[in-house]
Amino acid sequence: MSRWNGNQPIEILTLEIEGELFAVEAKHVREILDLVPVTEVPNSQPFVSGLINVRGKVVPLADLRIRFGMQQKPTTVHSRIIVLELDIDGEPLIAGIRADKVYEVTELSASALQETPKVGLRWRPEFISCIGKRGEDFIVVLDIERIFATSTQPTNNASLDQHAA
Repeated sequence: MSRWNGNQPIEILTLEIEGELFAVEAKHVREILDLVPVTEVPNSQPFVSGLINVRGKVVPLADLRIRFGMQQKPTTVHSRIIVLELDIDGEPLIAGIRADKVYEVTELSASALQETPKVGLRWRPEFISCIGKRGEDFIVVLDIERIFATSTQPTNNASLDQHAA
């Protein structure tokens, strides 16, 4: 999995979830879609509970709100699906994530990036690659491969609840 190495700029896609500014590395982004019909999968993990059709391929759809312990909210006219190409444990994976808004692809210089603080965040630090600063805004750059990789491993719900609080 790719982690921020501290001395290279990164190209990111910025997005909003629950009023928070996040980013995924642009190298993972395949395309951005308007909302499409979702087929719910009974007895699946809440984080990845649906499937979508992307150009004839069945693609799992994840909801980062659930992964981060945020409240579920209805989609809006600004909601989008970001289709990602990931490498999970050496295996390619195409997956989608929901976003309340998608903004832009931009580059953050190495000097604008910092390591993830070990305290003070409401998200699990292992899900964050680094923190970027642009103007007065902080951008949480997600380690999207790790988020998906850990969703395939058994989790301790108490541990998740503790980190989500």
